[in-house]
Amino acid sequence: MEQLTWTGALSPLNLFLFLAVAVLVIAIVSQILLSLVPSGDVRMAHADGTMDADKGVSGFIGMITQYALLVTLGILVIYVLAGIFMGTAAGIIGGMAQQLLPVWIALIFTFALSITFKRKLGLYGKLFDSTVGMIGFGLVMFWVFAGFFGGVLDLIVTHDTLSQYSGMKNKVPGTPLRGAEDGDYQYFLLGGDNLARDVFSRLFDGAWLVVLIAPMATLFAFMVGITLGLPAGYYSGRLDTVLSFFANLILAFPVILLFFLLVTPEMIETGMPNYMAAVLFFFPIVFTCVLLNSRFYTQPTVRTPLLIIVLGLMFWAYAALISNDGAIVENDAYTLPGLPNFLDWIDMPSEILVVFVSVVFVNSPTVFRIVRGLALDIKTRDYVAAAQTRGEGPWYIMLWEILPNARGPLIVDFCLRIGYTTILLGTLGFFGLGLASESPDWGTTINAGRRLLSIYPHAAIAPAVSLLTLVLGLNLLADGLREESLRD
Repeated sequence: MEQLTWTGALSPLNLFLFLAVAVLVIAIVSQILLSLVPSGDVRMAHADGTMDADKGVSGFIGMITQYALLVTLGILVIYVLAGIFMGTAAGIIGGMAQQLLPVWIALIFTFALSITFKRKLGLYGKLFDSTVGMIGFGLVMFWVFAGFFGGVLDLIVTHDTLSQYSGMKNKVPGTPLRGAEDGDYQYFLLGGDNLARDVFSRLFDGAWLVVLIAPMATLFAFMVGITLGLPAGYYSGRLDTVLSFFANLILAFPVILLFFLLVTPEMIETGMPNYMAAVLFFFPIVFTCVLLNSRFYTQPTVRTPLLIIVLGLMFWAYAALISNDGAIVENDAYTLPGLPNFLDWIDMPSEILVVFVSVVFVNSPTVFRIVRGLALDIKTRDYVAAAQTRGEGPWYIMLWEILPNARGPLIVDFCLRIGYTTILLGTLGFFGLGLASESPDWGTTINAGRRLLSIYPHAAIAPAVSLLTLVLGLNLLADGLREESLRD
């Protein structure tokens, strides 16, 4: 078999793509330079709020930029569509497009349903009125679906992520698999790494670690921050002083240094991360208990069975999260028993638990500060005074009056914080802390490929670009959500 090129039979389109990209770059640079020069053109504003289009040179360059962007995107779509049907005949891009077919289908299905019912989906539906928000949402969901189909269902990966293949060490993208047998995928689409493992498979298998740990750890951090931040802002006084002191104490440490301290083998051996998990993971239970009790306080026939069922399931999940192989803490000195293995339905390896706890611990004080500030502001509003006049309890006011009216800033911060967490996970993996050395997470993969970056760049560039696109998507999504929440 011959070496694959990037576009294969579609190579005649390359010239048009390069020309479109060149025109787009020149047009954008021209727009930037032209914006620095004072213009005498005046755009007329109409009574309905619309404005005349740009005229003269500025309008002409803007039109060129728009058409060049459309042509570039059109050619890229042709590459993907042709690649889905042609496979590796359309080169490396075609092979990847075909492997990612489940992702394309899931994205189309998600966008079609969301746009159809967007008027009934609240803030999420309004996101599809924002171009920036849709682009960010598309990038994020691409990696969510890619991680699920690649890391859970194995529908995308082409080879085992831990297997080493003879003769494939540091091979460039598109290299045929040496000694391929029937049933084997014939190529290393993104080449081989320094241990002769398939970069493409490790990229999409590792995506699941990122899209699972980062949002879930951020969600737990928000549970901790909200549970402590609301009473601190609502009651103020001594409670606020004490909680703010501890939050500032944690924030005084450099974030990366604090991460390194928490995931070092010596700290893990003491069992400290496990004890921290037992404390931090209890906050979602407290939050849910107070939320349901405050909402159904006047309906005991509904409240009591609901609390028993929900809290029973949450306590089971809590015990399963902090237990690992039948023990909460296990070291040379002692063993603290946990759930038996047949009841431990959540499989969280110890190295992932340590990283998870570290992310929650580091992010919680910042979320606390944000929620506290919002509560201090919103508690002075008229509708809060009206709820107090009706005789509503403090937790009802905090959770059902203050928190819903703070959702806009919190949702935006949640998206941004997932991006920060993704970068932190990549940093930990890059320095070899937390996750296992053979883990396919992006940080570990970048670290493994950086040693040969000047000779074989593909092993490091592929996960680095993936990390960049995911964080970019989260930032754009946050911008779109902020734009739409301000319109409420």
